Amino acid sequence: MNKLEIFMPEKIQIGISSCLLGNEVRFDGGHKNSYYCAKEIEPFFEYTSICPEMAIGMGAPRKSIRQVLDGDLLYIQSADGSLDVTAKLTEFSQNKVAELGYLGGYVLCAKSPTCGMERVLEYKIGTNNSTKSGIGVFAKALMDKYPLLPVEEEGRLNDMIIRENFFTRVYAYDDWRKMLASGLTKHKLIQFHSRYKYLLMAHSPKWYRELGPVLADIKDLEQTANTYFTGFMTALKVKATRKNHTSTLQHIQGYFKKHLNARQKEELTESIMKYREGLLPLLVPITLINHYLKEFEVPYIAEQIYLNPHPETLKLRYAY
Repeated sequence: MNKLEIFMPEKIQIGISSCLLGNEVRFDGGHKNSYYCAKEIEPFFEYTSICPEMAIGMGAPRKSIRQVLDGDLLYIQSADGSLDVTAKLTEFSQNKVAELGYLGGYVLCAKSPTCGMERVLEYKIGTNNSTKSGIGVFAKALMDKYPLLPVEEEGRLNDMIIRENFFTRVYAYDDWRKMLASGLTKHKLIQFHSRYKYLLMAHSPKWYRELGPVLADIKDLEQTANTYFTGFMTALKVKATRKNHTSTLQHIQGYFKKHLNARQKEELTESIMKYREGLLPLLVPITLINHYLKEFEVPYIAEQIYLNPHPETLKLRYAY
């Protein structure tokens, strides 16, 4: 378990490729400004922007670089081979990611030989033949160092389901870190799992069933917490489905059977069924359940993160 700083900032700290914020740091002197990152979600987070190529003194504009494979050896160099920055980028990446333990997520620039999360072009040495099998050298160092850190490429955030999944993981990751910073206890660990019961169920019923027994007999608290959190973040990385959401909503509905009158029961059932059939977004039955929670005391459901996994103003629950 990584040692955490005691101070937890009000805003979640997010790492981001510098070019996505409009900074002119690309090889051609341009940028890849993302309106979504730079404007729409910026008020919710504190950014740490990084451009590995600028950080090692390459400047902008500059020669473009690419990943080159020579057998099992990977080099980062210019197309003509006259510039090789493999050692500098590797050293920078290793040293820099070691300083980023405070981050709660990272948004990377796609296709970059330094920051691409996947499908980066790898060229066979001495040719222009390539395969989309690489990972950016900085991105790889980041994901190797923090395998549970929520990481996404900016372009993939245009997919509403991927976007919602990423930020669900960001806020859950932050919640876990705050719990650890407050002092880990068995009670807090079990309480954490209890609050996330239905979110886990929506993402992966399989992982939900497997994580419960992990907490059944806690002998080594830190080891158990590490095992649990690895499974927890793995579960949340699984995209929730309409089928699993429907099942989760029906489980929650059962807690209201003693509180709702016939009309209200019918209203909730109808909204869940229409959601299942794709006629309503997930937000509709969720909003109705939150409304009933204001009228009736159902403490266990009121504590469920599933109902509010991230700020409503991020507008993330329109994908389903």
